[in-house]
Amino acid sequence: MRIALFSLVLLVGGCVIQAPPREVIQPAPVAEEAASPPVVVSVYEEPALSEPAPIAVGWAPPPMLVEAPPPPPFPYAVWVGGYWVWQGNWVWAHGHWMAPPRAQYVWVHPYYEHRGGAVIFISGYWSAPGVVFVPPRPELVLAVEPAAVGVIPGPRPIGPEGCFVPAPPGSRRGIIIPAPVGTAPAVVTSAPPVVAVGMRVTTNVTSIHNTNVTNIHNTNVTNITNVTIVAPPAATANGRAFSSSVPAAPHLAAARPALVQARAPQPVSTRAVMPYVSAHASPVSPPPQAHGAVAEAHPQPMLAREPQPVHAGSMAGSARPEARPQREEREREARALPARSVQSAPAKAAAAATPVTRTPAPKPPVPQAAASKTAAAKAAPAHPDKGKAHTSDAGKDAQREAHP
Repeated sequence: MRIALFSLVLLVGGCVIQAPPREVIQPAPVAEEAASPPVVVSVYEEPALSEPAPIAVGWAPPPMLVEAPPPPPFPYAVWVGGYWVWQGNWVWAHGHWMAPPRAQYVWVHPYYEHRGGAVIFISGYWSAPGVVFVPPRPELVLAVEPAAVGVIPGPRPIGPEGCFVPAPPGSRRGIIIPAPVGTAPAVVTSAPPVVAVGMRVTTNVTSIHNTNVTNIHNTNVTNITNVTIVAPPAATANGRAFSSSVPAAPHLAAARPALVQARAPQPVSTRAVMPYVSAHASPVSPPPQAHGAVAEAHPQPMLAREPQPVHAGSMAGSARPEARPQREEREREARALPARSVQSAPAKAAAAATPVTRTPAPKPPVPQAAASKTAAAKAAPAHPDKGKAHTSDAGKDAQREAHP
C-alpha cells in the first residue's frame, strides 16, 4: 500500500511541468536633455556718432561669444569687438575692423548696468575728441522695452547692481560680471565659465594715468591698459579659483585663447543695421513754420487791383519812374475825382439806406494799352470842360499834320 502511494506520488510529481520565470523588462532611464540655447542672430550694426539714449531691457544678455580678430587691414584701423546689442532681442553685433568716421574719433564700448532687476543698455558708438562718456543718472527711470514678436524672454540679471559685462562663454544664462565703466566685453572670453555669482573684473591701478579708481566714470577707456579677472572656486564651473590679468584692448583680449570655443556665427547679410530706437521715445515734433502769409496752408486767390499812385519820396517811385501814358492817365483820374464825388443828397440817402454787399470777382488781365484807353474813355465824359479841351487838342493835331 505504501509502495503504491509512493509510486503514485512519484508519477504525479514527474508529470508537473514548471513554467519558465517571467522576465521583468525595466524601462530604460530617460536622460534629461538640456534645453538647447536659442539661435544666435548675428548682424553688422552701424555705430552712432554720439552717445545713444539709454534703454531698459527686462533680461540679461547671453554669455559672450568668441571671435578671433583677423590682422588689421590698415595701420589706423580700430577693432570694434563683438558684443550683445538690443534689436527687439539680444542680437550679436559682429566684430570687425573699421576706420574712424572722422579724425581723432575714439570707439566707446557698450554699457551694461544692472538696475532694479533690469539692464540699462547703451550701445557702442564713436565719440568726438574730448567728449567724456556720461553714465545714466541714478534717478533716471526708464520703461522696459518690449520684445519682438515670437521672442521668449530670458532670465533676469543675476548678480549685484552696477556696471557689468556679459559672462564668459559657456556660463549660466543670466550671470553678470561686475566691471568698471569702459571695460571691453571681450576681456572675459579667456576666463572659465561661471555658474554662480562671484567673478568680477577690476582695473589695474598702476595702469591708470594719474586717475583715482573712484573717478573711473570720468576716465577715458584708452587710459586702462589691462584688467584683472578674479573668481572664487564656488563661482567657476570647474570648481577652481581663477585670477588672470587681461589686456583691456578688445583686439588683444579677443586674441587670447578661449577656454570654451563658443564661436560667433557670421552675419547673413553684410548690410549694416541701424541702432535700435526706443519704443517709448517721444514723437518728433514738426519743424516750426514761419508766421505770416508764408505759413498759411490755404492761400487766398489774388484779385486784380488798380495801380496805386506812387509817392515821390518812396523808394519804389524813385527806383522805377512811371511811363508817360500812365502819368497822364493818373492826372486825368485825379481831375475827374471832383465830378465823381458830386452826388445829390437824395441819392446819398438812398445809397446809405440800401446796403449792397458785393464780392469782387477776379478780372482777366487787361493789356496796358487797352487799360489806358478804357480809363481815358471813362474819364472823358466826367471832365468839367465837357470835352472842349480834347476838341481843341484834336484841332491842333490836325493843323500840325497840314503844316509839317
